[in-house]
Amino acid sequence: MISESLELYITASHECPYIDGNKATNLLVDPVFRMDPLVYGRLIDKGFRRSGGDIYRPCCYRCQACVSTRIDVATFEPRRSQRRNWTRNSDLRVLVSHQGFKPEYTELYLNYIRSRHAGGGMDEDTPESFANFIVTDWCDTALIELYAGERLLAVAATDCLPQGLSSVYTFFDPAVSAQRGLGVFSLLWQIEYARALGLNYVYPGYWIEQSDKMRYKTDFQPIEGYIDNEWVALPRQAA
Repeated sequence: MISESLELYITASHECPYIDGNKATNLLVDPVFRMDPLVYGRLIDKGFRRSGGDIYRPCCYRCQACVSTRIDVATFEPRRSQRRNWTRNSDLRVLVSHQGFKPEYTELYLNYIRSRHAGGGMDEDTPESFANFIVTDWCDTALIELYAGERLLAVAATDCLPQGLSSVYTFFDPAVSAQRGLGVFSLLWQIEYARALGLNYVYPGYWIEQSDKMRYKTDFQPIEGYIDNEWVALPRQAA
């Protein structure tokens, strides 16, 4: 069980980054609590996620749109389009680094946020602040690097937990991804990596039906969502 001394707080209300016009609040684990991968593994199975060293879960008034998800790697069956994606990217070289944020990530990261998050606030982040967002000193975070030859195309920050892998954030070359589908391939690779490690789950983050950027997760079937304090199967959404 999670320690009874674990205290939770509710953050101030802020603009929802996913649904226009909505206000959002988060349930936040006491920042001074000495977190570790075992406790976080238990919390992630209660719908929590990590941002830097902070552990949080959306807790919004009259809204439950954010649904934490997990993929059972033993039962996952790729769709035809996902099998094609895997084949299309079979020439890529994949390295798993545990060395934290590297200077060579900077240009890739800046190109990504300028393309995907222009004007949304993230494009004002520095590489240092972004590094603090994707890694923390209490958790082993694998930086999964995808290369075409010697060219770095994508990095997927992935927490290594006792029961599975938690996808923290993936950034990639937007121009190349248009042909390769690097985000899809990164998640497919994490599923295969978890299977090879003998882990049960991959946690790809929150699914939000009303958000185009967050809706794709139910393309990975079967997938479960944490709803009303239990894990339930989520159907694939119609295109």
